[in-house]
Amino acid sequence: MAQSEIFFGEKFVRLELRLRNRFKDKSLSEKPTFFTEGVRAMFISTLAFSLANVCIKQVAHLPTMEIVMFRCLLGVAFCFYGLKKANADWRGSNRKMLFLRGLFGTTALYLFFLTLKNIPLASAMTIQYLSPIFTTVIAIFLLKEKVKALQWLFYLIAFVGVLFIEQFDARISLFFLIAGVFSAFCSGVAYNLVRSLREREHPLTVVLHFQIVGLALGALFTIFDWQMPSGWDWVYLFLIGLFSQLGQIFLTSALQREKAASVAIINYTGLIYGLSIGWFVFHEPQTVESLFGMFLVIIGVVLSVFYSRRRQEEIEKLEATAG
Repeated sequence: MAQSEIFFGEKFVRLELRLRNRFKDKSLSEKPTFFTEGVRAMFISTLAFSLANVCIKQVAHLPTMEIVMFRCLLGVAFCFYGLKKANADWRGSNRKMLFLRGLFGTTALYLFFLTLKNIPLASAMTIQYLSPIFTTVIAIFLLKEKVKALQWLFYLIAFVGVLFIEQFDARISLFFLIAGVFSAFCSGVAYNLVRSLREREHPLTVVLHFQIVGLALGALFTIFDWQMPSGWDWVYLFLIGLFSQLGQIFLTSALQREKAASVAIINYTGLIYGLSIGWFVFHEPQTVESLFGMFLVIIGVVLSVFYSRRRQEEIEKLEATAG
């Protein structure tokens, strides 16, 4: 294994262990705050994935499944090293659920990369941000989680913001719109599968199985569609794997610490990165209408998180005075 991979692998292991141990002994009666560990982890995950998206745009000339393969190849190496250091079983005990998480995650990844390569960065990311809506709906049936009517209103505000942006982006064809929406649906399923594995599997084991499925499918498709990377392509492919792995670790940590509906919507804040990077780096102009849509999305996010934390405070007060 290259020295750089060992270095970054050690960093990921230490980071993941710190996240697990720092709050392991906290009292359940502690007053919740806005920036909980789950919320903070999701914010960091969103930033890391945004940086990975920039790198993907730089290698748009390569076949999509080839990018998926390289992305997952580095992830597998990092995860195996991390699991070895943590003395955890890489095989897991819920293999059917782990495989399904990998299958839905890989499908979402491929379709997202496909849209990311063919439409503006902010537009591709915006379509993907429909996934929290699917996550919430699926969690009702899969995880038996409840969402209050007022929180649905906040989701609706964010969803309207997404649609408002898309309404004024004529660069998106129907094909890529459908591909992006289906990618968001698959992400919603994958998020809930991660949530269902909470406390049943090591977080890196969950991430590893996603990477293994992606690597296997990517290698299979690459046999029929291969293009040799050259020059800076190798650097960008490495960074895609690096930032994606960092984002995946924080994503898994967030979903295993909080209710799926509470943290998945934080993904919407990545719209700020998408619009800013697309504007300044890729020269993808945005209209006033698009900026207004972004405003609606952020308002929906902030209100949802505040409301979720307030409800938890009220529940804990009732539990403290019960009996």
